[in-house]
Amino acid sequence: MVDVTIRGAGIFGLACAWACAKRGASVRVVDPHGVGAGSSGGIVGALAPHVPENWNEKKAFQFESLRMAEPFWAEVANVGGGNPGYARTGRLQPVADEAALGLAQARAISAADLWQGFAEWTLERGAQGWAPSSPTGWVIRDTLTARLHPRNACEALALAVVALGGQIEAEAPDEGHVLWATGWRGLEALSEALARPVGNGVKGQAVLLRHDARNAPQLFVDGLHIVPHADGTVAIGSTSEREFSDPSSVDAQCDALLTRAREALPLLRDAEVLERWAGVRPRARSRAPMLGRHPMHEGAFIANGGFKIGFGMTPAVAEVMADLMLDGNDRIPVGFRVEASL
Repeated sequence: MVDVTIRGAGIFGLACAWACAKRGASVRVVDPHGVGAGSSGGIVGALAPHVPENWNEKKAFQFESLRMAEPFWAEVANVGGGNPGYARTGRLQPVADEAALGLAQARAISAADLWQGFAEWTLERGAQGWAPSSPTGWVIRDTLTARLHPRNACEALALAVVALGGQIEAEAPDEGHVLWATGWRGLEALSEALARPVGNGVKGQAVLLRHDARNAPQLFVDGLHIVPHADGTVAIGSTSEREFSDPSSVDAQCDALLTRAREALPLLRDAEVLERWAGVRPRARSRAPMLGRHPMHEGAFIANGGFKIGFGMTPAVAEVMADLMLDGNDRIPVGFRVEASL
């Protein structure tokens, strides 16, 4: 007998399976495309916080999830033997002008309060080497940002779920509690069934380079993420494309990412390109994850719409969904509830 059936072997589905299995539930993950086949099998993996200002429940939830991340991924690696590539290496951002400098100084003060001493947002001058060029000479360093390798993290979660007795199958019937975590296609199907938009897919393209900066911080330059990974690679991403004909194709927009990254960080000019990747991320209408009881399947649940912050939200999402499915304890923030996107 299976206690929980999870449809979708992306990051939300696998993490919810892991949280339920840790509580002793018998779980089965069902996905005809395999583990991390969608956008969860990507290459970027920037676990970056929202700016420390105008605090709300979404930012507070994400902050708590980022605090949970290190023990969460350490336990996944220990139980299953996989390596998610997690490390809290921080992030550097250039400061464009005097107005941006004043804003950064104000955020440093608010971070000291909102981040509760767990991490810092500080200003540094004259950063060199692995650092973005800054018009003012100042850069922002935050110590809350972390990284992981998305594809490896999904594989590590799958190994951990199986190690606790869970199953991962291409096809299987629904048994027990059923959770739908089916990504952008699930959101589009739900929009069609309800005859109104509740979410959609946003395509992203990224590039993976061979350059070993594994202990260096991430860089965020003019909307571009530059993420060093533990395996001696650097990921560059990503585009945001609302309209696309092929979810997995790469094109000139991917080349433009590479050009911008090499201009921002000359250290990457001769780095070998290992992979060009594209995938479609699920974006709920509310822009926050859609969590709770499924609006179409009686008695079932949904966890979808991670979009750009899905991996950063994962530890907390997994816990609140396990609470709801196994114990009936609803701790989902108001802005994350299904009705927020309906």
